[in-house]
Amino acid sequence: MPRPVTLFTGQWADLPLAVLAAKAASWGYDGLELACWGDHFDVARALGEDGYCQGRRDLLAKHGLQVHAISNHLVGQAVCDRIDDRHKSILPPRVWGDGGADGVQRRAAEEMQGTARAAARLGVSVVPGFTGSSIWPLLYSFPPVPPESIDAGYRDFADRWNPILDVFDEVGVRFALEVHPTEIAFDISSARRTLEAIAYRPAFGFNYDPSHFAYQGSTTSPSSRRSAIASITRT
Repeated sequence: MPRPVTLFTGQWADLPLAVLAAKAASWGYDGLELACWGDHFDVARALGEDGYCQGRRDLLAKHGLQVHAISNHLVGQAVCDRIDDRHKSILPPRVWGDGGADGVQRRAAEEMQGTARAAARLGVSVVPGFTGSSIWPLLYSFPPVPPESIDAGYRDFADRWNPILDVFDEVGVRFALEVHPTEIAFDISSARRTLEAIAYRPAFGFNYDPSHFAYQGSTTSPSSRRSAIASITRT
């Protein structure tokens, strides 16, 4: 059975979904992975409005398109990040609030739990996204960072994401981290530590995006990359 080829909509969030759907269909795509920003997919509306999710599906079906995932990178980034004024530009006002760091992180975590529930309502089983990271700012610092600081960062990730993943488990949806600079997992080694921090729980996996390999220092052959990825994702 052929694999459907779908397009992530986040890079075109300035376009209404109706416009982008028509374009994607004309380009030959089978479906869209809806970003949870712009007007493409609204978590609050999905949870609060009867018919919203079906309306999204109907809009895509009008153009012969499917949906298999929704993505919430921007809110997920705020769960573990050290919050500053830059985050205001990427977060919904309901998540940013007054900008106090503790409140932003708490509301971001609640929004990610809501994203799992919204995905289930839409009938999709995967939510790709970001986690943020309290460790990333330490990577190129001086004086040297003690190992205990890195250990604390992975504990912080587990403390903040395990309650989110509990909801993903409840509704039968999985979170797929896009391994990426500024995330808790940004290469093979940090991906392994991430899985260890949450005891390899099945609700958490990875969104395979080979475009980042150069930035992540992977210069091995494609077959070696596949083997390495398989070794860290096997549960």
